[in-house]
Amino acid sequence: KDRDFCLVSETNLHINGHFIGKSKKQGLKRDFTWVQSIGVQFDSHKLYLGANKVAKWDDARDELSLLLDDQPIVLPPGRGADWESASAPGLKISRLQDANSVTVEVAESFVITARVVPITAEESRIHKYEITEDDCFAHLELNFKFFALSPQVTGVLGQTYSAGFKSPVKVGVAMPIMGGEDKFAASDLFAADCKVARFAGRAIESVAGHNFPEVACGNGSAAGRGIVCRK
Repeated sequence: KDRDFCLVSETNLHINGHFIGKSKKQGLKRDFTWVQSIGVQFDSHKLYLGANKVAKWDDARDELSLLLDDQPIVLPPGRGADWESASAPGLKISRLQDANSVTVEVAESFVITARVVPITAEESRIHKYEITEDDCFAHLELNFKFFALSPQVTGVLGQTYSAGFKSPVKVGVAMPIMGGEDKFAASDLFAADCKVARFAGRAIESVAGHNFPEVACGNGSAAGRGIVCRK
């Protein structure tokens, strides 16, 4: 918890995630973490998507923060409303609901669906998260779709798209761990300084014609296994 890790790193795309949670040091049986925000770098731009810290959750209140190059993005109200950037051509953000759910698209590069959700009292009771009334641990549920990745792509998620990737995860165990903290740890949400970073802010030759599968990342609450990402 309270750390930043590289999710995807390409020459012209770099995505870090900031994790919040509760640790065994707080008397729990194991660590629990959720993605609170992501920092997306593409071309010369920085895009922030984050869930606000919330005590008591209200579905009608928008708790999603968006910034482009450190400037707040103000989305028009209402489901289906669109916002397009004047400074970052091809960037479009659309509301999927009246609040807390958007798609972010950069033409011919990626589409990210982001939804802010809380840890409910029932989830906390079932999985023993011990969530208190002062913080419902609002976090992001994410879906990624990429259109132009090279065989050299890396990152916690990006490596799974690279040529010849073989998962190190032992699927049969109760809590499979991928590992790689030393490779993917970043010093900041917008720092491309992990050991495997490839970001240079310029376009590269992609794998033409390849249909990259989507990746959905959520809290896996049904199984109580923390972050779960599925293609």
